[in-house]
Amino acid sequence: MIFTETMLKGAFLIEPERRQDDRGFFARTWCQREFQAHGLGTQWVQCNLSFNKQKGVLRGMHYQTAPYAETKLIRCTMGAIYDVIIDLRPDSPTFKCWVALELTSDNRCMLYIPEGFGHGFQTLEADTEVFYQMSQFYAPEYARGVRWDDPAFRICWPAEERIISERDRSFPDYPL
Repeated sequence: MIFTETMLKGAFLIEPERRQDDRGFFARTWCQREFQAHGLGTQWVQCNLSFNKQKGVLRGMHYQTAPYAETKLIRCTMGAIYDVIIDLRPDSPTFKCWVALELTSDNRCMLYIPEGFGHGFQTLEADTEVFYQMSQFYAPEYARGVRWDDPAFRICWPAEERIISERDRSFPDYPL
């Protein structure tokens, strides 16, 4: 695997290193030793799927607070997403900064998101599936979110019609 740290400390784009031949290819997508060598020693306790029927579905920006703050490993297994993370760690030099990456079933890249980040995505194709590995169990009483269009972050989303849940539309403004 090829680990490339984003401009947000601790968040990594991870590319599978393909071993190709005339049959196709083989690639590792998880290795505890490789993750630990990059300081990413995570134990996954839950895996989730998000299937999205339509292009333009926007989910996020979600996170959980302590003691259930989550580390996530995100991969698009079918279709394509515009994946966005926001650094919500008040002591971080990149506090309130965001990064967006395109994860697709073709590029097979993954995004490692440490605790203290908000996460969301917009589908770029119909019938898109996203696979999540989580370091914490879902705890609804600790679930939080920031609005996808919150002026505190000024995220640049793809210019398309968006399909957003009422819950995700109604998160309050983040303190400036």
